[in-house]
Amino acid sequence: QVQLVESGGGLVQAGGSLRLSCSASGRIFAINNMGWYRQAPGKQRELVATITSGGSTNYADSVKGRFTISRDNAKKTVYLEMASLKPEDTAVYYCKAEIAGGSLSPLRGYWGQGTQVTVSS
Repeated sequence: QVQLVESGGGLVQAGGSLRLSCSASGRIFAINNMGWYRQAPGKQRELVATITSGGSTNYADSVKGRFTISRDNAKKTVYLEMASLKPEDTAVYYCKAEIAGGSLSPLRGYWGQGTQVTVSS
């Protein structure tokens, strides 16, 4: 069974930095794309950043230049470095990964449980 676990959330002042981690475990043959999403109170979940298995990245315009997504394939972990944080970054951040459980299995999406990030003034 595949499990994604996020960590690193917390309370930080505006302008500060935070690093989120998400590690995958369980029956995993391969991990393709990984990404971070967030959901603020009363709003829909939105894409923050994605990274392919080869390291190609994409960012939401709202975080471009401030956030950096990276991954360590050996550790099956994806990271989100967040800098110059703003109050509008406050949200629950979720990790997503496309994972194949076996060599003949199709990729499917898995979600972590989420980690709270709160940015105060």
